Amino acid sequence: MADEATVSAPHEEAGNLRLSLLLAAAMFVLVVDTSLMNVSISAVVRDLDTTVSSVQSTIALEALVSAAFILISSKVGDLFGRKRAYVLGLLAYATGALAMTLAQSLAAIIVFWAIIGGLGASLLLPAMQSLIHGNFEGAAQKKTYALVGAAAAIAAAVGPLLGGFVTTYLSWRVGFLLEVVVIAVVLSQIGLVKDVPYTGERQVDGVGAGLSVVGMGGVVLGILVWQEGGDYVVLLIAIGALALWALSRWLVRRHRDGKVTLLDPDLFVLPHFRLGITAQMLQNITLGGAMIALPIFLQIKLEYDALQTGLSLAPLSLTMFAVAILAGRKSSGRRPAKIIRAGFALSTLGLALIIPIVPDADSGWYLTVPLVIAGAGLGLLVSQLNDYALAPIDDERISEAAGVNSASGSFGLSFGLAVAGGVLLATLSLAFTNMTNASPVIPSTQQQQIAQTLEDDAQVVSNTELDKLLVDEPPAVREAIVSINTDATNLALQVALLVPLLAGLLGVIDSSRMIRLPDVEPSASAEAAALA
Repeated sequence: MADEATVSAPHEEAGNLRLSLLLAAAMFVLVVDTSLMNVSISAVVRDLDTTVSSVQSTIALEALVSAAFILISSKVGDLFGRKRAYVLGLLAYATGALAMTLAQSLAAIIVFWAIIGGLGASLLLPAMQSLIHGNFEGAAQKKTYALVGAAAAIAAAVGPLLGGFVTTYLSWRVGFLLEVVVIAVVLSQIGLVKDVPYTGERQVDGVGAGLSVVGMGGVVLGILVWQEGGDYVVLLIAIGALALWALSRWLVRRHRDGKVTLLDPDLFVLPHFRLGITAQMLQNITLGGAMIALPIFLQIKLEYDALQTGLSLAPLSLTMFAVAILAGRKSSGRRPAKIIRAGFALSTLGLALIIPIVPDADSGWYLTVPLVIAGAGLGLLVSQLNDYALAPIDDERISEAAGVNSASGSFGLSFGLAVAGGVLLATLSLAFTNMTNASPVIPSTQQQQIAQTLEDDAQVVSNTELDKLLVDEPPAVREAIVSINTDATNLALQVALLVPLLAGLLGVIDSSRMIRLPDVEPSASAEAAALA
């Protein structure tokens, strides 16, 4: 018997290692996906004959779907099996990636990548955490959490470079095809995963689930509709805000009556958790706003290809990765709240330095120092925020709290993407119209035509593309319009960068309130959930 145990132990250890690597591979795909889309904006616009704002909206929609459904998807995994939810999540994500490989129109990408892929992400994240918790114990569990966390960090760091290389020398479609291949490998070894039974309450708070989707969806969809020049913007945002208010009242009443709730409202009584998820949201608004404005600056104004864009953004992603690792290892003895405040201060400073550079920069290398500063700030935030938010949570509610924390971050990302994109287009339209009307060179009939076109559908276009569209115009008029496009685009990018800048400043205020609270030592479960 002893010999059998001795022989089986190495096999079990090898199986655990393989499973850890497969889970890490799934997380790598999950994170690198958005980086690939960001650096490929101009290539996608060109290949699908669409617009920059439409691709922006699609990216924001994917983050929104993930945020809106993550709390519900966690419950789906509890009720129908975590392993099943994990497999469905992988299949949905693979469907989205395959659609990117084959799509001939943006509509297919919206349906399959943004919506179905976003639903897949919402299923994957909570299921993966539960499966790690149930398939590993002790040191092996900690190592797996660390490996999955490292895969996410590496994907965030190298994603722009990897996506830029593949898009430039092969095609953006090849990058998404590689995601499908990785997911197929992961699914081929699904037998290594044992399901983790759920022993908690099996009832579902359907009303709470619906209100959460309508609330988050209404707010961000309203902004996306505004960005695309649609109608009923105020109505959509008002419906979303009203639904979020109704959700808060519903949860409190259900909890008071002892009934099942989508999430425990008592979580928000804890000041560390409340300030922590607020900071998580603000950090992701900062990141989302920056990751809309900066790729547009590089790909539209400087007319960079995907690889040049990835190289230009590398100082941000690589610094964020390096600082997050170093701060996680060397932060003992330092107050997490002070590190968080320093993170928001540095990210705000880095973005503030970029704004005056935009009009005069003719190379992405002008952004290097500001991006290093902003990346250092974001790295400090990544190293501390999850631990801070989840530190006061007991073991029974840690999974629920981690889901709220993830939803807060995903909602912040989608909000930052949508608002920065909407502000950029609104500023572009207003500035272009005013500059055109003030031009002594452009005839009044053309001024009216341009104003009407921008009112109906404002779009960001490079000077090269605009020059082709104006080929039949007199040279003086063509030169004037191209000059106006340059000035209006510069102004629009500067105003759009105020969105992440403002989020960073609010983060400084939020983290200053954190400093007034005593530090809380996180439990082992909280540390594991934060890393996941």
